[in-house]
Amino acid sequence: MSNLKEWWMAKWNTFEAGHPKLAKWIYQIFCFFVFSMGVTIFQYLVFTFMPGILGIGLAGTEFMWPQKRMSLFGVEFTWSLLGYNVLRDSAGAVMIGGGLGYFISYETGSFLAQCINFPLQRNITFKSHGNPVYQAMWYFIAWVAISLICNGFNNLWMPVAAAYVPPAVYNLLVTFITGGVSMIIFFFVFKIIFPEGEAKEKNR
Repeated sequence: MSNLKEWWMAKWNTFEAGHPKLAKWIYQIFCFFVFSMGVTIFQYLVFTFMPGILGIGLAGTEFMWPQKRMSLFGVEFTWSLLGYNVLRDSAGAVMIGGGLGYFISYETGSFLAQCINFPLQRNITFKSHGNPVYQAMWYFIAWVAISLICNGFNNLWMPVAAAYVPPAVYNLLVTFITGGVSMIIFFFVFKIIFPEGEAKEKNR
């Protein structure tokens, strides 16, 4: 294993010396992807188990804004930018996976994931030395904006998916579609708010 590592580091150092800009992009994309996938798995676990912990009461509590009635593929639902439909089975009984319980679970999982992701991306992926308070503020603003976009998009297809697929598959789709959209947007947001070596440049 150590020989393999030494071989790889020698190859990488040679490549980095000859192509510094490309090497930096490859390093950043690799680390960004690994950390993002890690927090995506964390989110999936929260999305899957937290609604059940919160219980059927919150799952049956409607929380949606704004509310617009729609119908897609034979499934009638209410679209919203915030919140989720209350899910019901064919008999009309409330199911875990929707309503206020799912909204709380989604936002909790997403927010905690960003708390993990922020220091990893800032310190390891982009090796930024900028003002952490300023960067955290812009990170939070970007997270809110991206969350609203993802919520609005999810509420178009999630009610349809919930009618045709099991909860585990449903949560997997939510996680990876939301995570995929977020990853693409966040990478370029990070390139802006995490300028490498900023503090060193200012001190010269």
